[in-house]
Amino acid sequence: MFKFLKGVVGGSGTGLKDLPYNIGEPYSTAWGSWVHYRGTSKDDGAPVSIFVLTGSNANDGHLAAGRNGVKRLRTVRHPNILSFLYSTEAETFDGSTTKVTIYIVTEPVMPLSEKLKELGLKGNQRDEYYAWGLHRIAKAVSFLNNDCKLVHGNVCLASVVVTRTLDWKLHAFDVLSEFDGNNESSAGPMLQYDWLIGAQYKPMELLKSEWAAIRKSPAWAIDSWGLGCLIYELFSCTKLSKTEELRNTASIPKSLLPDYQRLLSSTPARRLNSSKLLENGEYFQNKLLETIQFMEILNLKDSVEKDTFFRKLPNLAEQLPREIVLKKLLPLLASALEFGSAAAPALTALLKMGSWLSSEEFSVKVLPTIVKLFASNDRAIRVSLLQHIDQYGESLSSQIVDEQVYTHVATGFSDTSAFLRELTLKSMLVLAPKLSHRTISGSLLKYLSKLQVDEEPAIRTNTTILLGNIASYLNEGTRKRVLINAFTVRALRDTFSPARGAGVMALSVTSSYYDMTEIATKILPNIVVLTIDPDCDVRQKAFQAVDQFLQIVKQHHDKTSTGDTSTTSMGTSSIPGNAGLLGWAMSSLTLKGGKTSEQNPNAPAISSVPLASAVSDASANHVVADSASIKPVHISSGADVADHPIPVSPASSDGWGELESGIHEGHDSDKDGWDDINPQEEPKPSPSLANIQAAQRRPVSQPKPQGTGLRGKTTPKMSKDNDEDLWGSVAVPAPRTTSQPSNSRANKTVDDDDPWAAIAAPAPSSKPLNVKRSGALDDNDPWAAIAAPVPTSSARPSIGRGRGTKPAAPKLGAQRVNRTSSGM
Repeated sequence: MFKFLKGVVGGSGTGLKDLPYNIGEPYSTAWGSWVHYRGTSKDDGAPVSIFVLTGSNANDGHLAAGRNGVKRLRTVRHPNILSFLYSTEAETFDGSTTKVTIYIVTEPVMPLSEKLKELGLKGNQRDEYYAWGLHRIAKAVSFLNNDCKLVHGNVCLASVVVTRTLDWKLHAFDVLSEFDGNNESSAGPMLQYDWLIGAQYKPMELLKSEWAAIRKSPAWAIDSWGLGCLIYELFSCTKLSKTEELRNTASIPKSLLPDYQRLLSSTPARRLNSSKLLENGEYFQNKLLETIQFMEILNLKDSVEKDTFFRKLPNLAEQLPREIVLKKLLPLLASALEFGSAAAPALTALLKMGSWLSSEEFSVKVLPTIVKLFASNDRAIRVSLLQHIDQYGESLSSQIVDEQVYTHVATGFSDTSAFLRELTLKSMLVLAPKLSHRTISGSLLKYLSKLQVDEEPAIRTNTTILLGNIASYLNEGTRKRVLINAFTVRALRDTFSPARGAGVMALSVTSSYYDMTEIATKILPNIVVLTIDPDCDVRQKAFQAVDQFLQIVKQHHDKTSTGDTSTTSMGTSSIPGNAGLLGWAMSSLTLKGGKTSEQNPNAPAISSVPLASAVSDASANHVVADSASIKPVHISSGADVADHPIPVSPASSDGWGELESGIHEGHDSDKDGWDDINPQEEPKPSPSLANIQAAQRRPVSQPKPQGTGLRGKTTPKMSKDNDEDLWGSVAVPAPRTTSQPSNSRANKTVDDDDPWAAIAAPAPSSKPLNVKRSGALDDNDPWAAIAAPVPTSSARPSIGRGRGTKPAAPKLGAQRVNRTSSGM
């Protein structure tokens, strides 16, 4: 028959040429004379089930019953009844014989008997699954009997099928008929096709064809008997062969036994209604059934109930049958999250269930939901996504991250919640490797430039750490402009000691990206100063970094002395203690021992802004935990850090243009240029230390100025590279020999597309130093420039208080572009 049917579908018959489905392999069992085939749609390849019934002629009784089944299945709709998709009837000719074939196409299902063997459930998990399935079938039977006044006639194991989500559904409607118990004049059979029912499944009144007694009985009498047969076959794991076997109750659960006996009562009027069977609280009350029922009516639950349920769900899922969790609960949970009916804690349960899937199944069943959730406006959902990004981030493709995910994640960089900004920053450790160079250079680095002057010290610290971790994903040109400026000009001069320590560590792990000139003139001078840092951890890291970079320079010297002209640079893997990438230094703002690490060792402890214990551990071990140790950061409010001298808030959008960390240069000044590290009085530095600090600010090469005037002139505009000069070079003019303070105005042209354009100091003059800003920075130029005053040989002039005779206080920062100035 199978070969014949395949020939029909292939076009050898008449009437099936336009059948929009392909017939596959058959299942071993099916109800009655039907043959159950696997099938697929010709349009989209979606799986279906195809039931086929063949008769020898048009008057065949099986065909008449089959047509009744098609009509009933098409018109009766219920969640626990098999879903109808398509039907057709075709005639084929085999010599002088005409054969008629009926096709019914439904949702993809599998015979219950075969599915139970495939699942192989045992013990309590098997009982819970059976209870759930019987609950479904009892609901379907109750719907037919009590709501529609219909009699199915042959409820048994063969008339139940299982969907892909493991739902049980009732089908086999060939015998289905209206209940005409109110029609006293009817004398013929109520069930026209009752001859299709096996004798072992017939109650005594039906077996004897006592139609008068049947009509006087309740509408559920026959189908309640069928439910009893289904229960027996289910728990005995055997097909019922004769009615007497129903007396064997050894395999029936004790909590279900009384109802089972009432279903099989010899008196039709006393048989248990299927709706009453559903009220058996003892048997149908289990974790699996309650969990599925809660998920199916999730929209009717309030927020407190949802939150409590989803917080318990991850642990509950471990106790339920794994197959049911993955095929039933997981799709329900994904749908609830996607359409907004589930609370944020549901994401934890979704990811835990998804971890039990293969990578291919995870990409199909879980990832699409996660990608859609990134567009959610619910802050709790966004936080949960970022907190668990390490669980699914590797499964996201580069195209999805770059085109769909990053756009939504990036909104967190400028969120008013410091906690969300911190989580967004940490998520880049997973997402940045999947971003294109264009997105990194054109978008991500601009956000990081603002975060490096964030009001929260933990965010500034972790921004430096992130830059060190993603340095390998930057192109060479971007690395040249970004890394040294970000680590030396900002991180090493931050008022927060862990931020300075992070800057030293970041320089160490990215040492392979710097040439000898940069190491000798830009990196070493800035690190050496930190060997006298007030914070012990910073000093330890500074000494290690100095040893590392001196070793690199010495190796270069040895090769140069021997005539080897090949460039060399010692990478992080060659230096003990720096073999791994930087980890998050600030996993929380809680200090070891409850103390704070102030810049001044004598400053009082402020419990509201403690440091992470991970910072101290990191400095002791030289490396911090890898990205797998990402933990949520608990950021205190901005008022808590009011006592700490911090860089300017990013609300001014000044980026690199304003790094007001107290960097004031001067050879003979009472403050050595690092007064931002220790805001209190400190001794005057020794001449040798002053020389080191002056060397730290001295450039490698100086651009020749275009004019000598101190006013009305502009510094030459920096040339723009093809891939945007995001982080310009540090250009500080050499100090003049005169000891007289200078008083000049530096006007620098800033490119709107170059947020990290340049870090340049104005040329000194013979007048007292008075760096004046022409106005606020352009909002589109977050990292315009960092302009530091030139060191002088005299003490820094005092700051006047409203008197015109005293020079104004020097300020650090780029100047507003005066596009209407005559100097332009």
